[in-house]
Amino acid sequence: MITRLTPQDTAYYRLESSSNPMHIGSLAIVRDSAAASGPLNYDRLVELVHSRLPLVPHYRRKVREVPFELGRPVWIQDGHFDLTYHVRRSALPAPGTDEQLFDLVARLASRPLDQTRPLWEMYLIEGLSDNRRAIFTKTHSALVDGAAALEIGHVILDTGPTPREIAPDAWVPRREPTDAELLAMAVADLAGQPAEALEVLRHTGARAFTMADAAGKMAGRMFAAVRTTTAPDSPFNAPTSRSRRFDVAATNLEDYRKIHKRFDCSINDVILAVMTGALRIFIQSRGEVLTESAVLRAVVPMSVYLNDSKASYDEHDPHSPDSEVTSFLIDLPIGEPNPVMRLSHIAHATDDNSRHRRGVRAGTLVHMAGFAPASLHAMSVRAASTFAEHTFNLVITNAPGPQQPMYIGGARMLEMYPVSPLLRNQASSVGITSYDGRVFYGLNADRDAMADIGVLSAAVHESMEEMLGACIQ
Repeated sequence: MITRLTPQDTAYYRLESSSNPMHIGSLAIVRDSAAASGPLNYDRLVELVHSRLPLVPHYRRKVREVPFELGRPVWIQDGHFDLTYHVRRSALPAPGTDEQLFDLVARLASRPLDQTRPLWEMYLIEGLSDNRRAIFTKTHSALVDGAAALEIGHVILDTGPTPREIAPDAWVPRREPTDAELLAMAVADLAGQPAEALEVLRHTGARAFTMADAAGKMAGRMFAAVRTTTAPDSPFNAPTSRSRRFDVAATNLEDYRKIHKRFDCSINDVILAVMTGALRIFIQSRGEVLTESAVLRAVVPMSVYLNDSKASYDEHDPHSPDSEVTSFLIDLPIGEPNPVMRLSHIAHATDDNSRHRRGVRAGTLVHMAGFAPASLHAMSVRAASTFAEHTFNLVITNAPGPQQPMYIGGARMLEMYPVSPLLRNQASSVGITSYDGRVFYGLNADRDAMADIGVLSAAVHESMEEMLGACIQ
């Protein structure tokens, strides 16, 4: 079946550049379970992914451009789909350290996907210390729409060490269309849609019209007054190179609950306040003097609840249709020295935005084992890309994950970190995911502009200690 990319999918597909690959990454660290029937090796992972492809049939599709750009690109089935091309194997020199793993992830995240094939890759990374392995997936944001099209890293998860059985499919690829057939289809479509044809001619090709159409539709959801403002100067706005650095921070969800109960705010507010404190420490480490009014403006797309914005992750049924994903710009008060005041400013700002924003319903994101964090992060990046680049300093995405142990091919998942892409002139992005009682921060950064990203990851723990100290005062 041949389907045309939506205007939004086309926009994200064409945002891709060698310095700004537009794929969503996810890093899972696992350890073999004694209850599993065997270790998670490459052959076992390939078999698992093969068995789950019926759940994500779009992962066998690739993008084809229409000749002369007479219309948006199309999704077609890859007639030469090769699963072993997409599921790959890598290794660290045993016993590999976490730092070596994160450096490898940074290199893998730097590389654009092959646009002549389905837009995803998965790596089994062996050689980690303490008998651990890692699975790194990356999927182009055009492939994961967040509504019906889930990310491959989610569907390979199980709630127990014995993988669930999925009904096999007898998939046979269809013949790929020729350029002439694609051109004839595009001409026929344009003949039936005069307005679209006029736009194609007006802008001399489909590229301009698809980008304008996508941006126009999504920008209508944002406040025009906010979009026109310029973000403060910061080290987070710089041209990006083709290389990345990646670092992480892992914290306990219970600590956020303590702060949330003490100050009557949402878990999301606490996470933002901890991140704000970390950003304050990071900027001061560079020798910059902060005035009390100093702020950083962030795009903050996150999952919220319509009925009670002060609930923690596990106090609502994740299958509830009352959950949604929304996005807004927020000024993070990095100049405020008092952590309680920082939290208060953030809580008021998010509460005000939650009353006025219209979010994207996340009910359809719930599939099998709970929320699909990578799909939620994909939605977040899409939302962030609709803001003009001069209006914000960085993107912070936050997506709840399952709060019980999960398994991949019998191996228990210990940690999971988002790896969000860098938008144009954005030197760093912060992805945050909760899982099994912990909150994991994935910090992706430009290698040249943010060589000291490790300072920011360490500052997350320092900021958390400061917030916890405020609870007992």
